[in-house]
Amino acid sequence: MIKWLPMNEIWKLILLAIVGLIAGFVNVVAGGGSFLTLPVLIFAGLPGPVANGTNRIGILIQNIFAVVRFHKLKVFPWKFALAVITPATMGAIIGAFMATEISDAAFRKILAVIMIGITFVSLYFKPTKRLQSGEEKVELGSISWKKWTGIITAFFFIGIYGGFVQAGVGFLILSAIVLSGFDLVRGNAIKVFVVLIFTIFALGIFISKGQVNWSMGLSLAVGTTIGGQFGAIASVKKGNKFIQKFVTVAIIVFAIKLLIS
Repeated sequence: MIKWLPMNEIWKLILLAIVGLIAGFVNVVAGGGSFLTLPVLIFAGLPGPVANGTNRIGILIQNIFAVVRFHKLKVFPWKFALAVITPATMGAIIGAFMATEISDAAFRKILAVIMIGITFVSLYFKPTKRLQSGEEKVELGSISWKKWTGIITAFFFIGIYGGFVQAGVGFLILSAIVLSGFDLVRGNAIKVFVVLIFTIFALGIFISKGQVNWSMGLSLAVGTTIGGQFGAIASVKKGNKFIQKFVTVAIIVFAIKLLIS
């Protein structure tokens, strides 16, 4: 006998797909889509750590499609991406284990502080603008050992952050890539590959701890995947400023609600 979901649960899944659609578009056009999806998952009834793990399903699927897209465009700096993926993944494993041990109340407060902090840092430093003036091609041999040390260290700590909470990690990765001299297109290609690989490991840890809601995660993933495709073909110059303002306001509202809840 087929067991149908209650209508309130169906509406939650529909809402998550819609939020995922917006977040997927935002991730491509401006960045920071998880700042929308994480609070919505929490407000939909999931404990903070479970929302954190569930959010990774959409991130994983969206970035699989993004990596394929960048590869087809032949703008993927594979050598550099492979060089930074090891420290990032090692950090993400540590961060994910930390995230699975934290309480719901503590996670909500930490997320609220991170949401506000990362938003203002990204607005002030604007790593995407700095990437616009980067070189179109960077040879690994042209990067000094001193710079390599900084890059590897940066990606390790970015991995810890990404494994712990994910939201806003794209801004941090783009900031680290500024050190390397890549342009915006290649910088984004590196970003989606790094996030894809360390998300596989982080999600595995959340699954092993039973901190993933599959129905909500897959509903979110449908939206983020479709939204990401729309974002890829949208006009970044026309939509970027509006989307950034929209995301900033939404993040602040969500952060305040998390702090007082």
